[in-house]
Amino acid sequence: MFALGRFGIKLELETTAAILQRLGEPQKRFCSIHIAGTNGKGSIASYIASILQFSGFKTGLYTSPHLIKFNERFCINGSMVSDDEVVESYLAVKEADIGDRKATFFEISTAMAFYLFAKHNVDWAVIETGMGGRLDATNVLNPEVTVISNLSIEHTEYLGNTLEEIAAEKAGIIKQNTPLITGVHQPSALEVIYKIAQKRSAPIYQYGKDFNAVESRSNGNDDNIGTKFSYSGINVMWHDMETSLKGEHQIQNSAIALAACETIMDRYGLTQDSIKKGLKETKWAGRLEYILQNPMVIIDGAHNLDAAQNLAKYLKKHHSQNQLTMVIGILSDKPYKEMLSYFLGVADRVIFTRANIDRSLDPNILKDFATTITDAKIEIIENVGDAVSYAINQAIDDEKGKQKDNQSSKSASICIAGSLYVAGEARDKILREELWQ
Repeated sequence: MFALGRFGIKLELETTAAILQRLGEPQKRFCSIHIAGTNGKGSIASYIASILQFSGFKTGLYTSPHLIKFNERFCINGSMVSDDEVVESYLAVKEADIGDRKATFFEISTAMAFYLFAKHNVDWAVIETGMGGRLDATNVLNPEVTVISNLSIEHTEYLGNTLEEIAAEKAGIIKQNTPLITGVHQPSALEVIYKIAQKRSAPIYQYGKDFNAVESRSNGNDDNIGTKFSYSGINVMWHDMETSLKGEHQIQNSAIALAACETIMDRYGLTQDSIKKGLKETKWAGRLEYILQNPMVIIDGAHNLDAAQNLAKYLKKHHSQNQLTMVIGILSDKPYKEMLSYFLGVADRVIFTRANIDRSLDPNILKDFATTITDAKIEIIENVGDAVSYAINQAIDDEKGKQKDNQSSKSASICIAGSLYVAGEARDKILREELWQ
């Protein structure tokens, strides 16, 4: 499947639809919620899937990319499917892939997801788009709710060069008479989304207008406690809601998930208690994840400009008292200069690296720019695992040295960011390394 990457990205629905037809239309055998957007759609999908699971429904979750193992893309009630099931679903899809154009990697994985969820007789499937929406392979669904999390300029070679063009592509997931929940805030993009929703008689609920959330308590640096907030919904008011996922942006993501669930709760018997429990118990690896405590290591994919800004804001608020090492790798199609301006503003030491993918940007390019905007110590270690090992061992040595000299300076911490591929390789390294457990 990974060899299919050389055939590139094809944005059209005919190939996926034809494969699914030969498989017996598995996507029609469960209820679904369809989620598009630039950032946050994975977190929102995870929230909704957890809420549906805690509401008593067998729930599938399809997200991308994976961090460590391909199976992560296909989860049922919080557990990824087995290797044998991945192989079986792939062989079924491959046998059905007999069209004039062979399916791409994402088209095959999407068909596999629908096949797996139907085979497991899930009640609900929460489906994250890969790119865009209108011609994304996932857009063969007829969902109960659609979500557009937010928008920024991305994938311009496929989606367009303006917010309006990108909004039109994302809004392609809106279906006739189907509620849309959105966190989009830019007036020009909202105008496009509202026009498409109106044409399709789709009720639209906008964050900050039709529903909102306000943080009720900040938990400082205690990473074992989530953030509590009050949710002012479409028709409800819920206090003491809590998410374990970190970052102020997760309050908005939580609210969007709650609004989506609110639109179906009466029809499908969701309760406030099950919604609250599902939200609190949500897990989403590699997103402001505190994976080690001594030394403190945080992993965050932060793979585009908005995510980089959110991460820098979080680190400045919660870890300005730490001596922070940033381990950074960025893909070549990202605005690396703007991203580095946020990352380096909070870093005392920087290690540039590159994920094992051909789109990774040369660390020397990152270093050349970084030297123009920061005086932080900069090093290059190309292999992600080696960079992580070096950063952790340096932090351990620094702490030992301070203890020996009876110093009380800032404690050492590490943040790994810039790409979900870097996050995945780093997470795999840490979880496999027994010395740090």
